[in-house]
Amino acid sequence: MNSKIAMTSQERSPGLVTKGITATRKLADFKLIAFDMDSTLINIECVDEIADAAGRKAEVAAITEAAMRGEITDYKDSLRRRVALLKGVTEAHMQQVYDQRLQLNPGAQALVQACKAAGLKVLLVSGGFTFFTDRIRDRLGIDFARSNVLEVQDGVFTGRMVDQPWGDICDGAEKRRTLLEVATLLGIAPAQCIAMGDGANDLPMMGVAGLSVAYHAKPAVREQAMVSIEQGGLDRLLEVLR
Repeated sequence: MNSKIAMTSQERSPGLVTKGITATRKLADFKLIAFDMDSTLINIECVDEIADAAGRKAEVAAITEAAMRGEITDYKDSLRRRVALLKGVTEAHMQQVYDQRLQLNPGAQALVQACKAAGLKVLLVSGGFTFFTDRIRDRLGIDFARSNVLEVQDGVFTGRMVDQPWGDICDGAEKRRTLLEVATLLGIAPAQCIAMGDGANDLPMMGVAGLSVAYHAKPAVREQAMVSIEQGGLDRLLEVLR
């Protein structure tokens, strides 16, 4: 794959920039696509919207924004700080966020369907929470999902996360490890994977994938991605991969 790459950048059409892609690629050249969830596959940052129910959205959103820009280098610490502010929020508030605020981003369903039709498996790997990733997984027919588990007692959040086999937090390093783990499970090389995200914690998995895609992303992510979708929907990737 690297033989087809030269570090040239071009705006293929308004709001669609490619870098280092000199040969025509097909979607079927790949076997796995990995999506971030918040602000990539869906329109919101779930932790911010949950915090709104607790009257702490401004405080939590400021931490989220700094983390996504890469200004807070310890993502795990930033997420623990945000989750601690969710203490006392109920599962009913979570359902309200899902029902009233969460929407799939434009082109999400079309891109996932196109990938599945081309024979790709689909991975959702998120620094968000299973309450949302499980529902998005089922809604879109996604094959694999990994995210964080909020600790709940009697329907109320404790402000902590539940430890999983890999630790308590799905951060950038865990996203990368998950992509490589699923690739190994499928018997494919990282070069046959696509990774799509918008924030600094997506860069580790984007860095090992054969094709990295930024979606309405932070500047540092746009600069490092091979494809940057800056206008329009997720399915604009299909303009690059025939």
